[in-house]
Amino acid sequence: MAKQWREGHSTPILCVSVSPGTEGLLASGSESGEVAVWSQEGNIVGRLKLSGEDDCTSMLFSPAGLLFVSHGDAVTTLDPRNLKGIVEEFSGAGEEEINCLALNETGSALAVADDSGAVRIVELPGGKVCRTFRRHTNICSSVAFRPHRPNNLVSAGLDMQVMLWGLQKTRPLWTLNLQDTAEEEDDHQQRPGQLFNPPLAHCVSVASCGNILACAAEDGRVHLMRVGSGSKLEQQGAYKAHCQGASQAHFVNFFSHPYWLATGGNDGHVALWDISKHPVVTPEGEIKGVATPHKKGKTKVKRKEQDKAEVTEKDEGTEKPGPKVNINHGDKINWLCPALLKGTPSLLVADQSSTLSVYPV
Repeated sequence: MAKQWREGHSTPILCVSVSPGTEGLLASGSESGEVAVWSQEGNIVGRLKLSGEDDCTSMLFSPAGLLFVSHGDAVTTLDPRNLKGIVEEFSGAGEEEINCLALNETGSALAVADDSGAVRIVELPGGKVCRTFRRHTNICSSVAFRPHRPNNLVSAGLDMQVMLWGLQKTRPLWTLNLQDTAEEEDDHQQRPGQLFNPPLAHCVSVASCGNILACAAEDGRVHLMRVGSGSKLEQQGAYKAHCQGASQAHFVNFFSHPYWLATGGNDGHVALWDISKHPVVTPEGEIKGVATPHKKGKTKVKRKEQDKAEVTEKDEGTEKPGPKVNINHGDKINWLCPALLKGTPSLLVADQSSTLSVYPV
C-alpha cells in the first residue's frame, strides 16, 4: 500500500531526487519554484520557494551533499539541511527553459538540457559554461552521464534522437533515430489501420555498469542500447512497456544486478522490469544452454480501494517477460525515483498532484 507524503507542496510535483547513502535525504520540486526536503520517513526537513514563478523542472544531489535545482534557464545550488537561502545561482545556465540536469561522478561537470535542443556543460565549481552541444532539432528532454566514464554523456530529445557525446568533441560519437527502431518493430506488429505515437524521447537512463542505456518514449516503448568498446553502439532494441507514452525510465542500483529498470507512463502505470535477459543486454549467444525456469503461477495482490494500486507478480520464465511489479497508480506520472528507504526498496512517484506516493517494492 502506498504511503502519501502530503505536507511539502501546494502545487503539482514535477521532479524528485534522493541523495546517496543509507541515511540520505530526499528532495522534490514543484510548479512555481517550490522545493521540499524530506527525511526517509517522509517528514519535512525544510521548504523553500525560489525567486520568480518558474517551475522546478529537475534536481539532483552532488557527491558533496549539495542540491542542484533547475528553474527557468537557471540552476540554483542549495544546502538541503539549511534551506534558509541559496548557496549559489547559475543564471542563464540554459539557453531556454531547462528540462533536465545530470552530474558526472567526479562532480566536475553539470550537464543542462533545455528547450532550444542544446546541451550545455557547466564547470564545477564556478558555474562557467565551457561547452555547448547543438545537434538536437527539437527540445532536449533528458541527459545522463555514463558511470565510470565521466567524459561520456547521453542526451535524448523530442526529435526522436538519442546521442552519445564525448565532452572533448563537438559532434556526437553516434546518433540513434528511435523512429527507425520503432518502424522495424511495427513492421512485425502493426495491424492494418493501426497508428502508433511517434517515439519522442522523454527520459534516458544508464545502468551502473555504464554500457546499457534505456530511453522512455512517447510510443509507449522503452528503447534499449548497448555501448561496446570504443563507445560504439553495438546493439539496440525495444519493448512495449506502457499502453500510452512512457515518460520515465530509471535504472535501479540497489538490487541483485544492475539491469532492473523502473518505468512510468501516461497510462498511470508504474512498472519494475528485470531486463537482464533482453537480447540487447545479454546477447543470445551468451545465454544459450541456460535452462528456462519452470513457469510460476501468476498471483495478484489487490490493495485497498483508496490506494488505487494493483501489484502483479509476473512469471520469470517466459521469453517475453512482463514487469515483475506492475502498479496501477491511476494518474499520469511526472517523475519516478527509485530509493532505498530505511532498507526498504521503494519507488517514489510524482503525478499531477502536490502529493508524493511511496510504493514499497
